[in-house]
Amino acid sequence: MAAPNPADPDPTWGACSFCSVAVPPGASTCPICGAPDPIRASKLSSVSRSQRRRLRATGVFRSLIVIAVALGLAYTMVSLVVAGPPVVADPLTTSGLYTLGPGNYTIISGEITGGDFVIGNFSTTAPVGLNVELAVYNSTQIPQFLNGLSPIPQYTLGPSPSGRIVFSAPYTDTYSFVFLNPYPASSHLGYVVQITTTYESNVGDEGFA
Repeated sequence: MAAPNPADPDPTWGACSFCSVAVPPGASTCPICGAPDPIRASKLSSVSRSQRRRLRATGVFRSLIVIAVALGLAYTMVSLVVAGPPVVADPLTTSGLYTLGPGNYTIISGEITGGDFVIGNFSTTAPVGLNVELAVYNSTQIPQFLNGLSPIPQYTLGPSPSGRIVFSAPYTDTYSFVFLNPYPASSHLGYVVQITTTYESNVGDEGFA
């Protein structure tokens, strides 16, 4: 507690005449807003009734603000606990239509933890029945493929107008699923391929093997 000011004839706690905050003994101004001449507790009964009402109303208002802030923080914390961590869409869980001209390809890539797997399917349409090839490359092989080389893929399917994808990652890495239209440019055989993939975690499956 602050030591009373010997020069103050009434060294008691008081209230600020402007914001109603408590003013310690010996202080001549409000420590919050800086207003002068705080009203000492012993003098509170001598101030006007309107002043006392204003002090009480200001105090209640300040208390309501504190309560509202506390309730807001509590609500936010409870909401975060209930909602859990944010769910981020995995790039290997996707579904879409892709237009592939002859000799062109599209790539879906993302990190897979060793032992986890990606399942899905693909099928060609517009027109129906044309072939598509799938090759899965790891992070070392995909640059080679993009540079025109022919690395041995981790997994292949096709050529086929449709197929079922079941790829299990042998180790943690970034894998690229390359869907290729195998027809030469001179064939003018372009089509739309529908691709659906889902990332599946292998965590917890060992106990059921």
